Amino acid sequence: MEGRATASTPAALPYYVAFSQLLGLTLVAMTGAWLGLYRGGIAWESDLQFNVHPLCMAIGLIFLQGDALLVYRVFRNEAKRTTKVLHGLLHVFALIIALVGLVAVFDYHRKKGYADLYSLHSWCGILVFVLYFVQWLVGFSFFLFPGASFSLRSRYRASHVFFGATIFLLSVGTALLGLKEALLFKLGAKYSLFEPEGVLANVLGLLLACFGGVVLYILTRPDWKRPSQAEEQALSMDFKTLTEGDSPGSQ
Repeated sequence: MEGRATASTPAALPYYVAFSQLLGLTLVAMTGAWLGLYRGGIAWESDLQFNVHPLCMAIGLIFLQGDALLVYRVFRNEAKRTTKVLHGLLHVFALIIALVGLVAVFDYHRKKGYADLYSLHSWCGILVFVLYFVQWLVGFSFFLFPGASFSLRSRYRASHVFFGATIFLLSVGTALLGLKEALLFKLGAKYSLFEPEGVLANVLGLLLACFGGVVLYILTRPDWKRPSQAEEQALSMDFKTLTEGDSPGSQ
């Protein structure tokens, strides 16, 4: 049996991917440092329960979601189904972690008697989570569930990519809104005095924006897309033949 041909990796791609991971891990670490140094740390059964929310969102809806989007750029020669499963699993982990963050903030508000869903950040957050969940469900139905036809997958693929990038961008924007809201609630007028917490959080905001920008840049480079493998092309021809009413085996 002939060995499967492998596609060459663009020279600059590994450096951009490595840079995105450095940014992502740094922003997660800096989120933990911000919460530990200036917000008292993290605990579920105490006043620190609220701090679970920003950490979970940074890990789930920012870092893991970004990595899930990059799967098809990083794993260029692996079997398509393996790559699909990894892409889907990363999104599942991101959803679960984000759900923990949502439960934490709603439970904290309930215990404190605070109002829910009144701020722009909270509205955007719910919108992002609902869109993300729907995107995962539709993506699973079309690309992992065996009942979806090839023609249906082909028609939906461009929309899936577009909405995936859009939801990621909305996630970054919502995180920035939440960060600014948290600073204004605690620091108030002191925010303009270059308080150390404000400076650290501003740097965290820049990291969020840079991570989002690098991920989107990698995704939008057409020459960095995963090339079609030989077996994928053959499968496409088989489905095309089936939709035209002939059996692939009769060729």
